[in-house]
Amino acid sequence: MKAFGKYISKYLLSFFTFALILLLVNILAFILTFGGIVSGEYGLASPPKMLEAVAADSSAHGISEELTQELSSNQIWAMYLDANGRCDWSVFLPKELPTQYTIQDVAIFSKGYLQDYPVFVRNIDEGLLVLGYPKDSFMKLTGNYFPIRAVRMIPFFVTGILAIDILLLFLVYYFSKRKISKNMEPIMASIKTLSAGKPVHLSIRGELSEIADSVNQASQVLSRQNQARANWISGVSHDIRTPLSMIMGYAGRIASDREASGNTQQEAEIIRAQSAKIKDLVQDLNLVSQLEYEMQPLHKEPMRLSKLLRSYAADLLNAGIGEEYSVGVDISSVAETAVVACDARLILRAISNLVQNSIHHNPQGCDIFLSLDCSPEDVSITVADNGVGLSAEKQRELKEKPHYMESTDERLDLRHGLGLLLVRQIVEAHGGIMKIANGTCCGIEIVLIFTKETA
Repeated sequence: MKAFGKYISKYLLSFFTFALILLLVNILAFILTFGGIVSGEYGLASPPKMLEAVAADSSAHGISEELTQELSSNQIWAMYLDANGRCDWSVFLPKELPTQYTIQDVAIFSKGYLQDYPVFVRNIDEGLLVLGYPKDSFMKLTGNYFPIRAVRMIPFFVTGILAIDILLLFLVYYFSKRKISKNMEPIMASIKTLSAGKPVHLSIRGELSEIADSVNQASQVLSRQNQARANWISGVSHDIRTPLSMIMGYAGRIASDREASGNTQQEAEIIRAQSAKIKDLVQDLNLVSQLEYEMQPLHKEPMRLSKLLRSYAADLLNAGIGEEYSVGVDISSVAETAVVACDARLILRAISNLVQNSIHHNPQGCDIFLSLDCSPEDVSITVADNGVGLSAEKQRELKEKPHYMESTDERLDLRHGLGLLLVRQIVEAHGGIMKIANGTCCGIEIVLIFTKETA
């Protein structure tokens, strides 16, 4: 789910980043668009600068020729009113404008417009300088006023609104991610279960129902395929047993027939031994298939593993394993009474497979060690030997291809990895884990770890 969360975070973060970039682009476009207009209107021909220039240049007779041309190029007219409201001089004054004004007239047009001309005034000497700009060039707010406290709050207000917008975007991003992750969690869990080969059934309504239906269909197809494969393996195993039993029976009879020649008896014994190996292989294959597809019922009962281990070691020694092999049992005091809920038959099968592997891979002989230990939570069974051990390549093979098969010699004495695969599946069926490593003094060490039964 972490990977999926990162995936959702990536795209929601992209959305948030895009929204932020879009906001910045909008602000930039606003500045470029309106800033250009404002800066252009507030250049050299802006009302404050022109008022200052005309006031500095004006005299009792008017203004200089150079400044007159500047006013003309910007379509600005000017006039100077004395204290009595009479026009002493003017430049480019429109014909429709009067040259005499009362105090009331001056009070009205000084705030905004004179016959739709936006005008700007400045006191110089004892008169009033008036500059008029073309109609529709400036908009003046003549009837509004704002509290200075409100004007001062504008920057804080804009900043606060922007911060709130960003916070809201983040909250939308966060809760959208949580909602998507929550809705996708059962789907991702089902896909993970499906990848382990186990059937699933999703019941989801709404926008994700189609995905859930697809997962359910895939689960049904996989279940049918697994069932068919398991049935096929079980059928083949059953069909092989009967002729194989006949071969072993006839081979055993020939091997024990005193009238047969020595070579015939020897060859019959080889046939019987190899048939026995094939029989074990078929049984392993069938059991592996049943465990893999959860068709093997587990008969779990509380079991003291110390008793189970001692019983197996005694049976192994009583059956006779050859003078070149020895078996040692070491059970720690804390593990003596440890109890695990398990299927004793399958646990014995796992231990037996590991011991037979040690015998098979060390034909020159070796010491086999069976030990039992426990921690407050787990119980571990260790099967080890001091034989040839595992090469680095073989360890890698066991991790990557635990069910490999190979031929070891010209006599076709087949070795197969089904034994270890079966052990792993038996342990995992009991909720445990299997660890494989080289022993401290060569050889191999395999540890089976189970959860201890609580009292």
